[in-house]
Amino acid sequence: MSVIDEERVRGGLFKDIDAEDEDAQPTEVESLCMNCYENGKTRLLLTRIPFFREIIISSFTCHHCHWTNTEIQSAGRIQEQGVSYTLRIKSKQDMNREVVKTDSATTRIPELDFEIPAFTQKGSLSTIEGLLDRAVAGLEQDQPIRRATDPDVADKIDQFIQRLKKLKDVEEEFTLIIDDPSGNSFVENPFAPQKDQSLSVTPYKRTKEQNAALGIQPEPDEKPGSDLETMRNEVLVFNTNCPECNAPASTNMKLVQIPHFKEVIIMATNCDSCGHRTNEVKSGGATEEMGTRITLHLTDVSDMSRDLLKSETCSVLIPELEFELGMAALGGKFTTLEGLLKDIKELVNTSVRLMSTNHGLASGQNFPIMAGEMDVHIVLDDPAGNSYLQNVYAPDPDPEMKIEQYTRTFEQNEDLGLNDMKTDGYGEVQN
Repeated sequence: MSVIDEERVRGGLFKDIDAEDEDAQPTEVESLCMNCYENGKTRLLLTRIPFFREIIISSFTCHHCHWTNTEIQSAGRIQEQGVSYTLRIKSKQDMNREVVKTDSATTRIPELDFEIPAFTQKGSLSTIEGLLDRAVAGLEQDQPIRRATDPDVADKIDQFIQRLKKLKDVEEEFTLIIDDPSGNSFVENPFAPQKDQSLSVTPYKRTKEQNAALGIQPEPDEKPGSDLETMRNEVLVFNTNCPECNAPASTNMKLVQIPHFKEVIIMATNCDSCGHRTNEVKSGGATEEMGTRITLHLTDVSDMSRDLLKSETCSVLIPELEFELGMAALGGKFTTLEGLLKDIKELVNTSVRLMSTNHGLASGQNFPIMAGEMDVHIVLDDPAGNSYLQNVYAPDPDPEMKIEQYTRTFEQNEDLGLNDMKTDGYGEVQN
């Protein structure tokens, strides 16, 4: 294999721009002339700009009407960010800098209050001088018509054209700004890879309007298929069977954020056949590293309105009554303190599994605690750390409420199923 063939293999499809490279040959395609509708020729060349990226250069020529057209297109995709080039032109050498201007780029010269809006010109590969010549040609294009219809406007444009042409002499410094939301425009840095003190390159995040102009669909606020995001924003309904009559029923499920605590899942089942209703609360997070014991001293009947989350692993104690409700009873609930005491009273009256049913909790008797007639403490003991009692003074400490963190015993870990969990090396890639 010759040296030239090896270079072709290594270079691949794209070739670097090099005026001395005689091997880079354009591809010729016969195409329709949009001026005289005869057939002309379009030449396509895939090339790579040093320190930039690949582009497609196309040039059309019609041998019948002699109409020509040249433009460039990016051979890559729209970039993640837009880019703005600000060049301070100080000498005639700067006029020879190569410029890639896509059709989505806006060109500005602040000193002349001159702007070429996006999508008003085709993309081009040129120099700073060529960019100015193209702007002059665009302004001169309709001057004959303007001189006939509106001479005053034509004279003002002639004066402005002279100011543009004068910029090419660089008698005074001026600034050229190329702002491209697609990120595919380019201004040459002749000192690359060193920094160019006259050139500033600023990437930026596109606006919604710029994305729309480029044909980019806006990204949804929520990721499709995210069950967690769906649960946060709507109530999920799924079919189940009634636990009482086994008839078809529906269960509603919603993820709720409890202030100053965490997320919980509230589930409610309604049966249209027998009227049975149940609700249950489950923690939306993992088991905490330590257990939590919450002790509230009841001092006023208003304490009955405190919000309360009792997880399925939480025990309820009233030391003054020698009363304890085990973690297996009542399940998870999100209610008020009054609602919890009512459920305990109903549970006592139906003789569900309790460790103690004495001291005024027997069937048929009222619960004097709910009327604020007894000076007692309510203790929520949750080894999983997923229970909660509202602090009405939040974010300040509640003087009547005490929250303790404690290390679980082996028996408590056993009840939670944590002793059998093997987490050593979890997540490591097995060879």
